[in-house]
Amino acid sequence: SSLRIADASIMPNIVSSNINATVIMIGEKAYKLISNDFKKTK
Repeated sequence: SSLRIADASIMPNIVSSNINATVIMIGEKAYKLISNDFKKTK
């Protein structure tokens, strides 16, 4: 299937602070990678 998930589980180390900004950045990077792959296949 073409389902892709981007969340905090890809972080190699657990941080002791709030991870909200980090997870948002992960999502934005994943969006860029996924959308670039999608554009290449069309």
